[in-house]
Amino acid sequence: MSHPTPDVYEQGKGMDAHNQVMREIRSRKEASYDPHEPTRVWLDEDNTPGGVKRSLTIILNTGGCRWARAGGCTMCGYVAESVDGGSVSHEALMDQIDVCLSYEAENADEPAPLIKIYTSGSFLDEREVGAETREAIADTFADRERIVLESLPDFVDREKLADFTDRGIDTDVAIGLETATDRVRHDCVNKYFDFADFEDACSEAIAAGEVGDAEAGVKAYLLMKPPFLSESEAVADMIASIERCGDVSGCHTVSMNPCNVQRYTMVDELYFNGGYRPPWLWSVAHVLEETAETDAIVVSDPVGHGSDRGPHNCKECDDLVQKAITDFDLRQDPTVFEQVSCDCERTWEAVMDLERSYNVPLAR
Repeated sequence: MSHPTPDVYEQGKGMDAHNQVMREIRSRKEASYDPHEPTRVWLDEDNTPGGVKRSLTIILNTGGCRWARAGGCTMCGYVAESVDGGSVSHEALMDQIDVCLSYEAENADEPAPLIKIYTSGSFLDEREVGAETREAIADTFADRERIVLESLPDFVDREKLADFTDRGIDTDVAIGLETATDRVRHDCVNKYFDFADFEDACSEAIAAGEVGDAEAGVKAYLLMKPPFLSESEAVADMIASIERCGDVSGCHTVSMNPCNVQRYTMVDELYFNGGYRPPWLWSVAHVLEETAETDAIVVSDPVGHGSDRGPHNCKECDDLVQKAITDFDLRQDPTVFEQVSCDCERTWEAVMDLERSYNVPLAR
């Protein structure tokens, strides 16, 4: 499979220009972070192949995504929250796990059956999380029902996943595919891999489940409205991407992430100069309605909804539409969207009809 190094992927493919710009943008970061403290931790509920589960979500503070350090994705500012120096020790990472377990003990009556671990990079990349730490984390959560591990497809390997499936934990790999369209992923998101690499990762997950004591699968993360697409182009690409992911064996869940404007990113530069608007919440609802029959669980969690830098409508109806989206995530019932309406839906319809790439954004 492919390996995310700038020497392989930048030169002569256009990515060198993207990455040069983004390295300069990211260099403006001044904050530093404690390697013994997780980036974030919270309790929630998630829809899984085994039903709705209470979840503990952990964002580990690692040395950051390898690809992001080369320049990385146009919309992703998470590397700016990573520890300086490119690596975090085993002891420090386990300290972060202890902090998260203490948080759970203080805020929940009993342990959550679902654990979700993200690194804003790749948990399965041993430059971020070494084999010793991976095995220790598998031991720590061996009594839970299910675990989600974030990774780029390059690092998805049945032997690494066996650390979890051999302990009886159903294991899902969360892959930031962003779109099923290779050209959009390369040119708009600046992600180096192809859809075929995603399919290979799904095959590796299936293989891990076949030889282990638990199931393994993939949760695809898609990006709603990357830069340089009009609203209607973004909607069409998202519908097609969800349907294509649903047809891939091993991919049981698709999470549509509406793009939000993060600091130290190319999207932030475009937004500041009037060249980008986050997606309308009406677009998110429309995509969920259109893909409700897809052969996969389809969910969305619009981060920063209702804010100028997050997915939003007119501000008056944002909370109502967001509530309907959350309801859909748990029930998978598209009729929830029939219960929300607003005059601004006509503006969104006009944007969908009239906006073109040369006049993006047509409305703020």
